[in-house]
Amino acid sequence: MLIAAAQLITAADETDPVPTEGLVELTDGLITRVVPGSPSTDVRAATGARPDVVLPDGYLVPGFVDVQVNGYFGAEFQTADAASWADVACRLPATGTTAFVPTLITAPIDSLIAELSTAAGFVGALPDTGARVLGLHVEGPFISPDRRGAHNPAWITDPTPAAVAALIEAGGGLLRLLTIAPERLGALAAIEQLAAAGVLVSVGHSDATAEQVGAAASAGARMVTHLFNAQRPLGHREPGVVGQALVDARLTSGLIVDLYHVAAPVCGLAFRAAPGRIALVTDAAAPAGMPPGEYFLGGEPITLPPALGSPPVRSDGTLAGSALRMDLAVANAVRCGVSLAAAVAAATRIPANLIGKPNLGRLAPGATADLVWLSPDLRTRATWLDGRLVYTDGADATLALLRA
Repeated sequence: MLIAAAQLITAADETDPVPTEGLVELTDGLITRVVPGSPSTDVRAATGARPDVVLPDGYLVPGFVDVQVNGYFGAEFQTADAASWADVACRLPATGTTAFVPTLITAPIDSLIAELSTAAGFVGALPDTGARVLGLHVEGPFISPDRRGAHNPAWITDPTPAAVAALIEAGGGLLRLLTIAPERLGALAAIEQLAAAGVLVSVGHSDATAEQVGAAASAGARMVTHLFNAQRPLGHREPGVVGQALVDARLTSGLIVDLYHVAAPVCGLAFRAAPGRIALVTDAAAPAGMPPGEYFLGGEPITLPPALGSPPVRSDGTLAGSALRMDLAVANAVRCGVSLAAAVAAATRIPANLIGKPNLGRLAPGATADLVWLSPDLRTRATWLDGRLVYTDGADATLALLRA
C-alpha cells in the first residue's frame, strides 16, 4: 500500500525537519520505503505506482507510544477484567496511541504480585486490532511517602531483593518499567537487580537529592516519572530530582502536558533544557475519555471535575492521573512553543527507544507500519496498526479511499 501525504513527520532521527510532502510504502506490516519531499505530481515517477491513499491535508506521523497509562474509558488496569483491557486497547487508536504500557500503582506487595500475574494473562489474549502492549509498569510501592501524590501511604515500603524478584517473576517477562524513589533503603541494589533483569527503572515519587538521582542513574536507572510532579523540585543550591533529570544525559523524563500538571512555560522549558530526552505521557486514569463523575485509581475514589480538560482529583484535591489524550498532548506541546516535529518525536521515537522498541515510533524503512493521520489542528483522523486501518473518525470524504 502506498500512502501519499500532504505533510510527513518521520521522527526517524534527532533532527528537527520542517514537515514535507511525501509518500510512505507499506508491505506486510512494515514500512518499506519513505519518499519525503516529493511533490504529489512526482509520486508516480518516484515509485512507479499510483498511491492507494491520498491524505490532502494534516500530517502523517508514526503511531504514538504512551509508557504510562493507568486506565482509560472507565477501566482501571489494576482491577479491570479481560474484556475491559481489550476494550481500552481497541479504543486507544482513536487517540493516536498505537502502543502503550499499562500501569499499576502502589499496592501491598502480595496484591501487586497477583495483579501482575493476572495482567500478564490478559495481555496475551488481547485482539490484534488494538494498541499493542509493550509491557507493564509498576509505579511504586518503593516510593517516598512525602512525595506520594495519589498513592496510598499505608502501602509504601522499602524494596527488598525478595520483593523485587517476586514482582519480576509475577510479570512473566512483561514487567517492563518500575518507578522507585532512590533514597529508600535498599533502592540502589533494587535498581541494579531490576536493570539486570531487563526492567527499565524510573526515578519517581521521590524526595531524592540530585546526588541520589545521579547515583540511581549510575546503578541503571534511565527514566524519570512525570517530571516536576511528585518529586523534589529544582532548587538553585539543591537541584533535586528535577535538576538532575534535566542535566543528566542518561535520563529521559516523562512529561504530562495537559497544562494542569505542569504550566505551559515550564513544559517549554523542559524541552529546551533536555532536547531529545522528553517523552510525552498521559498518565491517564479511568476517567480519561469519560464524562465527569466518580471513578477509582489504585482502589481509591477519584473525581473527574466538569471543567473541560481538568484532571481527576482525590477528595483532598490531589491530582490523580489525567484525562489526557496523546494527540492533545502533542498539540499542547506545540502551544508551549515546541516545534511540531519535536513534539511528535516526544510522543513516538523517544518513548519507543526508551522502552526498548526501536522498530516503533518512526516512519522509516524496516519500522513497524503503525501510522496516524492528524488533522491540521492535530486531532487523530485515522490510525493504522501493522499497516491495517483500525480507526477512522469519518470526518473527511477522503477516508472513503482508505483501505488496508
